[in-house]
Amino acid sequence: MSNGLDIIIVDDDPAVCESMADIVTKFYSWGEVFVFSNDEDAAVYCMSRSSGIAIFIVDVFLKDKSGFLFLDAISKKYQSAYEDTIMITGYCNDDVVDMCVAAGINHLLEKPIRPYVLQLAVRSIASKYRIFASRLINDKTFLDECTRLVEP
Repeated sequence: MSNGLDIIIVDDDPAVCESMADIVTKFYSWGEVFVFSNDEDAAVYCMSRSSGIAIFIVDVFLKDKSGFLFLDAISKKYQSAYEDTIMITGYCNDDVVDMCVAAGINHLLEKPIRPYVLQLAVRSIASKYRIFASRLINDKTFLDECTRLVEP
């Protein structure tokens, strides 16, 4: 298990999973990349991890479920799962866009995935954590302010 910000790819097509993993591993260095062609296996893996943060790349249409149901299944542990997700689809329409907006998902990519578009979406999510963590470590005043937010 990685100590970084891992990426978890969930798509019912193993070839798509591997293709996206190949793209991501060429530029991503802040964690490991895990692929799952079975959403139930992915959910079990996610719930067994010690960390409650990751970047998710999830297909909207899994075999007999939607990617949104996968996110629902892990959302208690991964409270930012929706914001930290890049949804992918082979068929985009207004309903898919509306579901993403309602769920708070800001990244929706159509297949075939263009590598630079995927890279920018991943970097967008990763930078949120990298910048925040850096501020916590390097700015004692900011850390104190954040601590006051969670202390009663």
